[in-house]
Amino acid sequence: MKKVRIYVTYKESVFDPQGETITTAVKSLGFPQVKEINVGKFFDVTLLETADLDQTIAAISEKLLVNFNLETYHYQVLEEQK
Repeated sequence: MKKVRIYVTYKESVFDPQGETITTAVKSLGFPQVKEINVGKFFDVTLLETADLDQTIAAISEKLLVNFNLETYHYQVLEEQK
């Protein structure tokens, strides 16, 4: 089995209103060194052994998790279990 974390974030060209609000709030709390905060989400997925991990993650992400008009994704293998 493998545990994979799929990260979903806004594309660079998309305005992130929640990130902008948080950035402003953090600066007002006395952290002027913070340039920008971006908001995203992640999904932890545990998979049984699969012949093509890339294809499986792409299918899950593209069919359900990501709005490709606004978002992009990448993933990281967290653990491999036997």
